[in-house]
Amino acid sequence: MSATPSTTNVIVNHSDGIPSADTVVPNGKVAVPQVDAYPHSFYSQFLSTQSKARLPSPIRGLMPLELVPGIISLLAGKPNPSLFPITSMSITVRSPHATEGTPSEKVITMDGEKLTEALQYGPTAGLPDSVRWFAGLQEVAHKRPQGTDWALSIGSGSQDLIYKAFLAILNPGESVLVEAPVYGGVVPLLKAQSADCTEIDTDEYGVSTESMREILANWPAGKPKPKAFYTVPYGCNPSGVTTNLKRKEEVLALAHEHNFIIMEDDPYYYLYFGSSPRPPSYWELEGRGGYTRGRVLRFDSFSKILSSGLRLGLVTGPKPLVDAINLHTSTANLQVSSTTQAIAHAFLSEWGYDTFFEHTRLVSEFYRKKRDAFAKAMEKHLTGLAEWTIPEAGMFFWMKLRLPPTAAAPEGDSEELIRRKAFDAGVLALPGQSFFVLGRATPYVRASFSLLDEADVDEALRRLAGVVKSVQMPNA
Repeated sequence: MSATPSTTNVIVNHSDGIPSADTVVPNGKVAVPQVDAYPHSFYSQFLSTQSKARLPSPIRGLMPLELVPGIISLLAGKPNPSLFPITSMSITVRSPHATEGTPSEKVITMDGEKLTEALQYGPTAGLPDSVRWFAGLQEVAHKRPQGTDWALSIGSGSQDLIYKAFLAILNPGESVLVEAPVYGGVVPLLKAQSADCTEIDTDEYGVSTESMREILANWPAGKPKPKAFYTVPYGCNPSGVTTNLKRKEEVLALAHEHNFIIMEDDPYYYLYFGSSPRPPSYWELEGRGGYTRGRVLRFDSFSKILSSGLRLGLVTGPKPLVDAINLHTSTANLQVSSTTQAIAHAFLSEWGYDTFFEHTRLVSEFYRKKRDAFAKAMEKHLTGLAEWTIPEAGMFFWMKLRLPPTAAAPEGDSEELIRRKAFDAGVLALPGQSFFVLGRATPYVRASFSLLDEADVDEALRRLAGVVKSVQMPNA
């Protein structure tokens, strides 16, 4: 199905260091760069029956009207903040710019109206200050000005938003493309939705566009084509692969040719430590022009760079799809915690974007060193017993063990070896079968390098090597 793109206005103000999408420039006229984007009606074809049937919350749908000047609201059953027992909150934040002779930590205190907002119900999409800061981050990080061609919502981690996005897009039995191997966290939810999954193989450059092109070109006549393609393009969990620019451009072209949405799950975007320049995100790439905007639904996570316990994630993309996710949230869990949003915003706004990027640079450098130590131990213990590529982002090695073939698995199967024999030998990892949505015997294993020190890494891989040797030479 084709659609005529709409032309929308982008309005940007940088006067306070944070971009805004609703500001008039000083001469009273609105800045109007033109953006070609799909009209909102275009996305009806991508919404599930369940999503279309969702009704706005009768209360939350009216809550924005409480902000209208002069309004006396009798609307929401919000608790009176004078009864909240918490009267002040302080957090101590370590600065990434700390140097000798300068303070390395700063105490930030929340009280008064900011504390009340942090402890009270808030908008479904997120607290206004938080949404504004994160929208500005998306603009700066991905070079994509704010405008009506995209919207943003905050969720309880990206997993929360991905789950709701699949429910918003897929009806039971409908087709979706997934990379193989795929993030294991989406396997149960896709199976629970009875999704018709088509696996697209990957290699060291990312998803195989040759395979994707062939599958779509030979799609069965009369069967609706996939509505979405799910991918983790940076430091993929589990493969560790970062998809290069050429492959991303080809996937974006295929999305337009075959009419599907790219679900860009990118929790390791800021954990890139490759020697080559960082490839642009799908979301940035489509914003550069050449195609009508609105094929990418992007998911960000702050678990790997700020705190996994804060449970903060973002979804950014076409407003009708983001709105569908918000409708689910408004009935399922109302909103992400106002308190965690306020905590994050307190120090992120204090930092600003430059300091945030410096922090992520230090985080990625930390994991680069962890990767190097793990690679060194793999060379020491697994040379001749396994094959692997060196990841340029993320937290994982994806290793192919050299295992004895069986009738059902010509290259061997890591399932029993990892779940039973390796565990009995004192090492815990994930067998590769966990990362194929259709299930398959595979010699691959995922190993995380994020937590262990060098001594534990060395011992873990020594134990794993012993297990592999024992099945290669069972009578030795």
